[in-house]
Amino acid sequence: MAIVYANTSNFKEQIANGLTLVDFYADWCGPCRMLAPVLEQVDQELDEVTIVKVNVDENEDLARQFGIMSIPTLILFRNGEQIAQTIGFQPKERLIQWINGNK
Repeated sequence: MAIVYANTSNFKEQIANGLTLVDFYADWCGPCRMLAPVLEQVDQELDEVTIVKVNVDENEDLARQFGIMSIPTLILFRNGEQIAQTIGFQPKERLIQWINGNK
């Protein structure tokens, strides 16, 4: 699947079905830029997970709603319900392990 970019108007529909990993990021954030290619690899390896990116500078209300204080923040949702959260850069192996451990 392709990585999807979400905003306030389509966020709920993006996370509504199945397992969704949301990356709260900013373009100026170094660790966020380091995480981007890792998310591309995870997207190719894990078919059962949809990856959604939310730019916190463009979607401050979503960042506030989920209490985002540090970026990157990754939140895992199952059918629209938040089930896990981690903060900071994650290497691919650790990120896949975290996702699989929270299915």
